[in-house]
Amino acid sequence: MDATPMTGTVTGTDRTDLTLLVVEDDPAGALAVPELLDAADAAGTRVRIRTARNLTEAERLLTDDVHCVLVDLSLPGPRAGAVGDDPLAPLRHILRLAPRHAVLALAGSADAELAAEAVRVGAQDHLFREELDGRLLSRAIRYAVERKRADAVQVKLAESRLRAQENARLERGLLPTPLLEGSDLRFAAHYRPGRSRALLGGDFYDVVRTPDGTVHAMIGDVCGHGPDEAALGVELRIAWRALTFAGLCGDELLSTMQQVLEHERESEEIFATLCTVDIAPDGRRAGLCLAGHPSPLIARQGRTARLLPYEDGGPALGLLPRARWPRRQVELGGAWSLLMYTDGLIEGRSAGPGSARLGQDGMVEMINRQLASGLRGEELLEAAVTEVRSLNGGELTDDVAVLALERDRTRV
Repeated sequence: MDATPMTGTVTGTDRTDLTLLVVEDDPAGALAVPELLDAADAAGTRVRIRTARNLTEAERLLTDDVHCVLVDLSLPGPRAGAVGDDPLAPLRHILRLAPRHAVLALAGSADAELAAEAVRVGAQDHLFREELDGRLLSRAIRYAVERKRADAVQVKLAESRLRAQENARLERGLLPTPLLEGSDLRFAAHYRPGRSRALLGGDFYDVVRTPDGTVHAMIGDVCGHGPDEAALGVELRIAWRALTFAGLCGDELLSTMQQVLEHERESEEIFATLCTVDIAPDGRRAGLCLAGHPSPLIARQGRTARLLPYEDGGPALGLLPRARWPRRQVELGGAWSLLMYTDGLIEGRSAGPGSARLGQDGMVEMINRQLASGLRGEELLEAAVTEVRSLNGGELTDDVAVLALERDRTRV
């Protein structure tokens, strides 16, 4: 039986009733518990008594409203008479029956070592029969109940920490590992979920190199910020990677991605924005597709950063059933930096609460300033997110994902 004690605080002058189950082979003889507790009523706690003459009867009487069990250690064990009997067998039996109840062990003063061992195996306290009076028993019951409750809280906290650690390991395992072996492009990413204490949000990204040498990059954003949106983002990222390795690109890829979204989302109101870039093996040109997503920013060698064309983008995935997403050819040049981001980077405030949004123009100005100071790669992304938070006047409420691809040498 896995009985759960009643809850409630029993301190000071509280008049909360407690129920005590006394397990003794002769409860009406040597230990007159009801009389002892009647004399202790002035201590502020009323205790209802149940008595059991053996372990079988104790199991029947051990219901959910019992708060504490007083076990006589001289009680015969479940298999009394066997060679090598455990003197604590009755106590161990009660501890197994009622793992959530407070338990007190009762022993004679000559059995001090046995009484101490009873506490080590799980009892909240021990009492000596010869020293027992009503006030001592009443106080021992109250303290045992509170200690058991405190132990239960510590167990729950430990379980909560373990679950948090497991969730963190799981979320870290769901973050992407870019596959760029054989490419001369450098990659960096920065990810900050909007949910407190989370590692994953509704933003997602990925970068892979296919066998023909093309580097494919993607960044997206599922509307919303909860765990369901984070899970959907992971599903879309995995689908994109699989479809990309299967040879899909442009409108065909995004149309299939929309089908995945429509099958996996919980509501027809859920949608996702997406930006995909496929960079040719020579690194000098790329195909760009936008599905309701902000256009990437490109910084070419010797020129200031600017946004790539965005006039030909299509709608977000999940909004229109027969939408199309044209693929636009973009010239990159010899040496360049490409910055892809989600709207969390541009929707923060430009000068604290109540000010205008930073927007894409403000972001471009900020990135150009940081590029001019010599920042690149991870340092650039970290500085960009830090400055956006500072301009916003506090933490950003939206997820933020930013990734950078760089080619730093000219090819023919």
